[in-house]
Amino acid sequence: MNPLVPHQASRWSMASEPAESSELLAEETAIALLFNGVPYAVMMATPADLHDFAVGFALSEGIIESASELAWIEQVEREAGLALHLKIPADRFESLEQRRRLLAASGCGLCGSEHLEQVMRSPPPLPSTTPLAPSTLLAAVTQLHQRQPLNAQCGALHAAAAITDDQLLVREDVGRHNAVDKVIGALGRAGRGATAMLVTSRASYELVHKVASARIPALVAVSAPTAQSVRLAEAVGLCLVAFARESRLTVYAGKHRLG
Repeated sequence: MNPLVPHQASRWSMASEPAESSELLAEETAIALLFNGVPYAVMMATPADLHDFAVGFALSEGIIESASELAWIEQVEREAGLALHLKIPADRFESLEQRRRLLAASGCGLCGSEHLEQVMRSPPPLPSTTPLAPSTLLAAVTQLHQRQPLNAQCGALHAAAAITDDQLLVREDVGRHNAVDKVIGALGRAGRGATAMLVTSRASYELVHKVASARIPALVAVSAPTAQSVRLAEAVGLCLVAFARESRLTVYAGKHRLG
């Protein structure tokens, strides 16, 4: 399944007559994740870098603790979307089944207090790291804008990137959370760490949680943070930077990590 698909459209302008054109659209498809043969979640995502996505999702959700615990079985294309068949160790699967039973018992999803506590769980505090230069972050953001080949063709994709070993590891997706999961998965599969995560979106609570859980000490967003994301960043000692554009940025938490 291709991440971009052509579509005939009509371009209108006040200065000229309507003209027919062939446009590229970002594909968005249902991705079902099955662990040990049991369906767990269905996500709407861009059908690219799906192995990275599966590993990153499992890491972010706490289903596994390392990329080596997940085995890729197969990808099955169905009429309604794609099914990713994945295998995890028996003890991980039992924990996953307990979580599924808890969610079912809560009835209306977030109504269950146990579920709320699970959703709002805080990752452990992040360790001290070498200070990051603001100029390095801004240069990386500029580079990120230049390294989105799919979005350059369709204009509908988010991107996330990890700064690692003075390089930028970039992944794209229609969903900002999916793009982050793909980067986390790629890092996990390669056994690499990162000094910062960049996102072409706002900084939500979920993104701070994913980044902190991946033990990445900084999150840099091009748009605004939410109040809850700042609270979580402060609690775990994560450097939260927003409005990172051109020559400026705003630090909302963890300014001790900049130098």
